[in-house]
Amino acid sequence: MGPFDIAIIVFVVVVVIIVAVYFLNKWASRRMVEQNTMIERTKQTVSMYIIDKKHEKMQNANFPKAVMEQLPRFNKMVKMYLVKAKVGPQIMTLVTDKEVFNALQVKKTVKVDLAGIYIVSVKGMKSKEEMAERRGGNLPWYRKILPIKK
Repeated sequence: MGPFDIAIIVFVVVVVIIVAVYFLNKWASRRMVEQNTMIERTKQTVSMYIIDKKHEKMQNANFPKAVMEQLPRFNKMVKMYLVKAKVGPQIMTLVTDKEVFNALQVKKTVKVDLAGIYIVSVKGMKSKEEMAERRGGNLPWYRKILPIKK
């Protein structure tokens, strides 16, 4: 086997990997669009009192058995952003993404958009500049030079 044969094999393997990644990306984007439309249909605005925020695995969060059975295996092993809140008369553990997790303040009552056990957004969330200042100054270079108008 010469160097030309090895080069052809490597080229074929790289092409197969690129094609596989393309179709996986197409499949994942279709699923994401379906999930986002479902979230938009089912979300409702709720007022809740934030008790605690944690970044831990779903298995340690005391979710009901029915919820844990519906989760994909990957989500059971990955750490997620969990919020313990009092919604109406009951205390619930809810899931959110990093941006909303950082915007929520512990021991405060906030209005959120809730879809099942997923916190979609916080109503009255501060602007991106104010959120960046709260996170520790992750502002773009031009925002550090120019003052923020209020």
